[in-house]
Amino acid sequence: MTLSSILHTLWLGLLLIAATCRAAAPEVVVLTVDGAISPGSADYIVRGLNSAADDQAQLVVLKMDTPGGLDTSMRQIIKHIIASPVAVAAFVAPDGARAASAGTYILYASHIAAMAPATNLGAASPVMIGMPGMGDPPQKGDRDGDREKSGASPSPGKALTTMEQKLVNDASAYIRSLAQMRGRNAEWAEKAVRKAVSLTAAEARKIKVIEVIAADVPDLLRQLDGRKVNVLGVERKLNVAGAHVVTLEPDWRSRLLSVIADPSIAYLLMLAGIFGLFFEFSNPGFVLPGVAGAISLLLALYAFQMLPISYVGLGLILLGIAFMTVEAFMPSFGVLGIGGVVAFVMGSVMLIQTDIPGFGVSLPMIATMAVASALFIFLVVGMALRAHKRPVVSGQEKLIGDTGEVLDDFAGTVGWARVQGETWRINSEQPLRRGQKVRIVRIRGLILDVEPEEAKASE
Repeated sequence: MTLSSILHTLWLGLLLIAATCRAAAPEVVVLTVDGAISPGSADYIVRGLNSAADDQAQLVVLKMDTPGGLDTSMRQIIKHIIASPVAVAAFVAPDGARAASAGTYILYASHIAAMAPATNLGAASPVMIGMPGMGDPPQKGDRDGDREKSGASPSPGKALTTMEQKLVNDASAYIRSLAQMRGRNAEWAEKAVRKAVSLTAAEARKIKVIEVIAADVPDLLRQLDGRKVNVLGVERKLNVAGAHVVTLEPDWRSRLLSVIADPSIAYLLMLAGIFGLFFEFSNPGFVLPGVAGAISLLLALYAFQMLPISYVGLGLILLGIAFMTVEAFMPSFGVLGIGGVVAFVMGSVMLIQTDIPGFGVSLPMIATMAVASALFIFLVVGMALRAHKRPVVSGQEKLIGDTGEVLDDFAGTVGWARVQGETWRINSEQPLRRGQKVRIVRIRGLILDVEPEEAKASE
């Protein structure tokens, strides 16, 4: 055996050993959520958990920095965490991050709760969505002590409505059940909902809200190695020392969902769809505005079915656009136009029913789109009206009033003439001669009724 053959064999052996060691190394999947909990982030986390289960990973680390999010998306994530065959460690990181509102629920639902040193969690009170005054009015004689017994947080000078009490009670029972399932501090969890309290990392570990304080993911894995966790009723020992860490990034579907499910983007898509179809119907034949408008409107409807939208707000937007359109066609001294703008603005404000920071349609955008919508409608309708009033420049109608030249003398009623470079059969009650100019007065099928141009001029 030559030296080259020996070296080649040794090289293949080393590659085989390295591949075997790599295959034997445990796998840890890292998912990152930075921003509001939305349908896009829920899709990303659920797909990441399924991928980790398929790869038989040892652990999923869910890094969070979130101000909260939608209740529906949060509950979807929690359901998959509870049903996951892979242990999930919720990790509030990096330094300066937070897990507020929906993030606190997700942390409580995870098998392991961890935080970086300079982070906080809490403020898990449900956001009261809807119009002011929604729900039953406060009962006479209602006091803070009574509200405390009913489970609602006392608010100076303001009693909670029945609907608000239902939201608070439901949310507190939900997070308390998660705390009991994971053996965490249920009393503080309920305070986080009822009184919107928050905790630092050190305080959270002291009162057993979290288990670990770690500087980063490698530090977290070092502390979790050998720890026992209960996964689907089975106690497992985490073997994450020297684990192969895989960071899963959102794929194109999750990114697309995150973009179109943003309330501002969904709002703009809806308006683009409405105005694209409006322009197409006002000026048939352009095609592109109609196609783009239909696609935009379908994307907006897909986003709306995942967002907490108000159909009253959507109806007001459509009513406002209708009023502005009627104003352009039939001026009402500004009454319909102003009413349309007011309805459009009110509907836009009411459209997305959430007060989550950074997860709504901003007032400056609404004002801008209201002005732009009014200008667009008046511009498009104005173009349509001008086009309607413009003289006909093509087709048979254009022939009426035009002149032609007689091709042959004839004394009967029917002859031939050249009109606009074409030969036409003509009908005249008067005899005509070759080369005489005639004016077209009527069209009957393929026959033109004419009269001598001199006769028209003499009249």
